[in-house]
Amino acid sequence: MSVVTSFLGLFATIYGTLASDPDMLQDICVADLSSGTKINGFGCKELSNVTAADFFFEGLAKPGSTNNTMGSVVTAANVQKIPGLNTLGVSLSRIDYAPHGLNPPHTHPRATEVVFVLKGQLEVGFITTSNTVISKTIKEGEIFVFPKGLVHFQFNNGTVPAAVISAFNSQLPGTQSLAATLFAASPAVPDDVLTKTFQIGTKEVDKIKTKFATKK
Repeated sequence: MSVVTSFLGLFATIYGTLASDPDMLQDICVADLSSGTKINGFGCKELSNVTAADFFFEGLAKPGSTNNTMGSVVTAANVQKIPGLNTLGVSLSRIDYAPHGLNPPHTHPRATEVVFVLKGQLEVGFITTSNTVISKTIKEGEIFVFPKGLVHFQFNNGTVPAAVISAFNSQLPGTQSLAATLFAASPAVPDDVLTKTFQIGTKEVDKIKTKFATKK
């Protein structure tokens, strides 16, 4: 075996090891949300300042208000709400839907999502990079998975309220709602980009932007 071959084999082994998430080097790293310094996450609070409140959140116990245009609301339980989640790579959300409420097409750039239906039923689905829609109606007690980064949606196709608990393999999965990202960004996405992308005129673009502006 040549020296080059041996080196490449060693490099592949080391790289494969370093490419995975490292084991934690401390018991806990409660997020210091007041710190302005962030390196792919939050710095740690002093252990002497850590309390049980850093690991507790009651916000998912009750339904959120769905009295809005989409008829849905997301209540997040991520590191910003539970500082003790810092470095643990998990978080939850509760999503409530009015009858015919929609959680519009969006992505989570940093996490795969699993939803568990608490009540009601939903039409859910995601779109692959080959533009294939994979969808299904799910009901109470059932689970559906949305792969990381893919556009997905949930629609309450029933006549009664629905709710799910969502689990993520990230402490802060991030959300990009497609319509809001394109039509409510600041500074605005140039009109010529939107008109050419959607094959519509400037008047239509302005009309859509106006609808989003009234929601702020």
